Amino acid sequence: MTSIGLTKRADIPGMQTVLDQTGLFPSDLLPDMISPGLEGEAIGDRWLTCETDGQIAGFCFARAEELAEGTWNMLAIAVLPILQGRGCGGALVRRLEDDLRASGQRVLIADTSGTEEFAQTRAFYRNNGYAEEARIRDFWAAGDDKIVFWKSLTQGS
Repeated sequence: MTSIGLTKRADIPGMQTVLDQTGLFPSDLLPDMISPGLEGEAIGDRWLTCETDGQIAGFCFARAEELAEGTWNMLAIAVLPILQGRGCGGALVRRLEDDLRASGQRVLIADTSGTEEFAQTRAFYRNNGYAEEARIRDFWAAGDDKIVFWKSLTQGS
């Protein structure tokens, strides 16, 4: 059984396991990153956790874009490698989109790498209805382009 909910402090160790297994970013950064969102200080942050059979299987994090009206950026999404392709990532994205749509938000973007290592990530965004909106050459490093995916939250998504 899979469920998606707002992230709780008790989810952090499981989320750190997801980070350790995916290498998205160092897991020791997570507690400080997530604390403002859990404490209600970061009004423009949204953390969601996917739980499968009592285990944290994945999470996503989005933040409202400063100086933009109704635009959010999904800054992180990660799923345990052993559970990838089983619907947790898609469920996280749908829940995030539904929550943002319900609060009147307009656009959700996601940035990723243009390298071959991130081909599966780019396919994931396309499969979830995101369009490749922009490419910034050599953004992350020489030869590593930034790819920006875009989705409207207001048009029959």
